[in-house]
Amino acid sequence: DWSSDVCSSDLKIVNKDYSGSARTTGGAGTGKTVVAMHRAKRLASKLTGRDKVLFTTFTANLAADIRENLRKICGSDELRHIEVVNLDAWVSEYMRNAGYEARIEYNTQKLRDIWDNAINEAMTDELDLPIEFYMDEWERVIVPQHAFSIDKYIRCSRNGRGVRLDRQKRQQVWKVFEIYQRKMKAEGKRDVHWAMDECRTIIKKQKKMLYHHIIVDEGQDFSRIALELIRSIAGEPHDNDIFIVGDAHQRIYRHKTVLSKCGIEVRGRSSILRINYRTTEETRAYAFSILSGIDFDNLDGEALTNDRCQSLTHGEVPVVKHCRSANGELEFIVNQIKELEKNNVPLKDICLTTRTHNMLDNYIQALTSQGIRCYELKKEKNDDRKQDGIRLATMHRVKGLEFQYMFVAGMNKGVMPLKQVIETDEPIAKEETIISEKCLLYVALTRAQKGAFITSYGKKSEFIR
Repeated sequence: DWSSDVCSSDLKIVNKDYSGSARTTGGAGTGKTVVAMHRAKRLASKLTGRDKVLFTTFTANLAADIRENLRKICGSDELRHIEVVNLDAWVSEYMRNAGYEARIEYNTQKLRDIWDNAINEAMTDELDLPIEFYMDEWERVIVPQHAFSIDKYIRCSRNGRGVRLDRQKRQQVWKVFEIYQRKMKAEGKRDVHWAMDECRTIIKKQKKMLYHHIIVDEGQDFSRIALELIRSIAGEPHDNDIFIVGDAHQRIYRHKTVLSKCGIEVRGRSSILRINYRTTEETRAYAFSILSGIDFDNLDGEALTNDRCQSLTHGEVPVVKHCRSANGELEFIVNQIKELEKNNVPLKDICLTTRTHNMLDNYIQALTSQGIRCYELKKEKNDDRKQDGIRLATMHRVKGLEFQYMFVAGMNKGVMPLKQVIETDEPIAKEETIISEKCLLYVALTRAQKGAFITSYGKKSEFIR
């Protein structure tokens, strides 16, 4: 319950005064967001005038959910001192107010087209590097190191990159980045990483603190440049400046970042939440087993060792059902939903999630034809709990939510992991993407409070045991 009090051990984190930035980690269901919200409330209660707490997260829908839940625990005066917004939206608004004329291009296909044109114009065919290489190099090497010229790029560190580039090859690939920048500027566009870097530059020149305190939820999903921007928004290090909560097991966007390298020092000011309040021990254990063999970090470059949490409740082991056909899977899901209804589980406490929007549309159509009321959870829109019906959403959309029962449907080969996202010649990018797909499945399963069903048809995903 979002509006309930936090437990006594978590309350220490909420009320503690830190001599700088602080970090709290913990597995899914350990109450990280609840701690973050209560901390925002506590810090806001001490502010006066126009001073504010910035509460930011990765996606618009998570920000909307947090905003709604803060209303349940905060008074009007506290709410007046808390601004909740996802970072991309904050950047757009700030840059617009600063007279920045370029707009952020979020459409992945439009960005790919510009990259494609830049590669063709640069005539770097002999290098035989895929478009994903250039996009990754831009996001993970050039922007984080602010290397927007050939001289700076040649001096860049490329540790951990799969493709080795000597000085001559760097000069060749730079042609692509030079053309990309020219084309984007000509169209009055920036990608979000580039926009964040330009935003950071403007703020640093102003040399002033924009917010007394910043709370960051889902910290594992922020890129290096995003965290550097948050550091600049907070101004010079001061008491209780930045409070970050996150969980590397839920890193679904491939952003593996070290806080200290972004100017956010948390050493000696960290805590781990170990009690899972949401998920049964059986579901938690199954979800963790999907991540077996993967090394995770504490968001500051150190390996997680004693990070396992434990659930307070027990229940059935997740039901794994593989069917020969899509119709067979649908019949199984419908029967299970009707059985839950007989046991007085409201439809709105059941959620079915899929990997893609197209698959989601198919399940909505199929379930509706079977007489089951459906309610789709869409981007940037809160779940209207007055509306009846089973909830349906993509796996990315369910992040931050919870339901009594989860159906993780269509877990077929080629769907999980999604074939098109792991098709890359970049070995490191491929490995990172497979890990992020496993993390996505972990996220989907750990939304369940009482029980989970994993279904597939045809050939099942290699992630499913």
